[in-house]
This record gives sequence, structure tokens and C-alpha cells, in this order.
Amino acid sequence: MSIIKFLNEFTTDNLEEKRTSRRAVFGQMGELGKKVALAAIPLGLGAMGNKVKAAGPNTINEDHISALQLALTLEYLEDEFYLKALDSGVLAGNPRAEAVYMQISKHESAHVAFLQSVLADNSVDKPTFDFTVGGAFDPFNESGVGQETAYAQLLALAQAFEDTGVRAYKGQAGNLMGVSDGAVLTAGLQIHSVEARHASEIRRLRGLDGWITEKERGAGMPEATQAVYNGEENINQAGVDVTTLGSGSPFTSEAATQAYDEPMSGDTATTIASLFITT
Repeated sequence: MSIIKFLNEFTTDNLEEKRTSRRAVFGQMGELGKKVALAAIPLGLGAMGNKVKAAGPNTINEDHISALQLALTLEYLEDEFYLKALDSGVLAGNPRAEAVYMQISKHESAHVAFLQSVLADNSVDKPTFDFTVGGAFDPFNESGVGQETAYAQLLALAQAFEDTGVRAYKGQAGNLMGVSDGAVLTAGLQIHSVEARHASEIRRLRGLDGWITEKERGAGMPEATQAVYNGEENINQAGVDVTTLGSGSPFTSEAATQAYDEPMSGDTATTIASLFITT
């Protein structure tokens, strides 16, 4: 099963139902999560065929390829999203936002090129994306919802994509260990750092804090995008209650959650990305 077919299964189910309302679209996420779990196969693993050999020092193994294919698919999504946003005209009249999107777009293109070069023959093709999710959104004002509405959707989707990317990279970091004397892991963590800066800047464009907080996680977002933020309320890191750390008064629960981004599983990242992939 190719990565595209794997993801396409989730976006083609009940397509007409998804067109009815935003709630209906994101209501599919719970069912999608079950399907991903039942699939019991790492993202992109079926596309590798017999190319993967037994893992050894500096050898790219199944876990490495699966993690990198997931990262590339997310970068494809972000790369096309920002290019379309810049071409749409929705950012006209918002010079700061336009400048931010232009810089982020350059970064995403570089990330795509890097991951393609690392994966080489195990790279995956770019999917076909539908950023309207079957008509639930109009971030590029193609159906004429108006500049203000389109702009708000453009920022909300960017936040969801960037926050997903940050958590997904963190979740896959362990799967990148052992490749090329750590060079790929190092680059992956550097990309993670850049994605975190993107997420911070997009959130500031929306008038939010530059980090996810316990109080504001998912603020102003479509209800079911909560999947992007589930688990961020965690106050335990490596078995330590971080609210007890620090001198003087202990950290509040909210302050503690601001200090850490929680990792996201490949299954959850796949479920979120699949909503925007058609073929």
C-alpha cells in the first residue's frame, strides 16, 4: 500500500458528509484515528518494498524511513499551503503577515528539498491537497467568502499545521537516531526548531501568545482541531512534576505547560494530515 493510497482511504470515506459542515468534517477525526490504528503499519512502510536492509551502524532502517516519509508529507503540505496563500491575494493589505508567509515559504521549500535528498529512492510523491477540506474552508477566497473570513481561516490553518509539525517532529526524533552518525537527527531537530519559530510567529499574527498554553490551547480554532493540542496540558516530564521546580513560588500548571511541547504520534499526525489530502 503506497503512502498516498494509505492516506487517501481516510479522505475519500463519506466525502459528501464532509461537505455538510465544519463540525461534520472534523467529526471524522475520531473514526480516522481508529482506522489508522487498525491499519497497524507505519506511515509509508508499505511503499519501501525490499529496499530496506537489516539495520546496522549508519544504516537507514524501517523506522528511519517511516519517520522521514511522514516528515516529507507534512512538509509537502506546508510548502504548498504557503505558496497558495501568497498567490491568493488574501494577504494583500497585511504586509507583516505577507512578509512572514514569504519567509516561512522559503523555509518549507528548503525542508522539502532536504528530506527528498535524504530519502532518495525511498522518497514519496507529493500528494494532491484540498485545503478547503471538501468545502468546509475557503482560506484562499476562491469561492468568495470575503477577505476577512479567508484571512482568519488562513491564519487558523497555518497555526494548526505548524503546531502539528512541531509536535510530530518531536515525536519522530527517536526514530532518526543512528542515521549517518547523527547528521539526519541533527538536521531533523534543526527543522523542528524552525517549525517552532513558525508556529510562534503565526500565533502572534493571530493575537495569541507565541507558545501553546494550558488555558489557550486551540484558542479560536475549529473545535475538532483539539486533536492538535491533546496532551499539551501534561505537567510531568521524565517522571518529574515540573510545577514543583524553580526557586521561590512553584510554577503554576499553566506556566509549566507553556515550557514544553508534547510529542505527537505518527498516527495522530497522519490522521490530521489526511483530512487535507485527496490523492
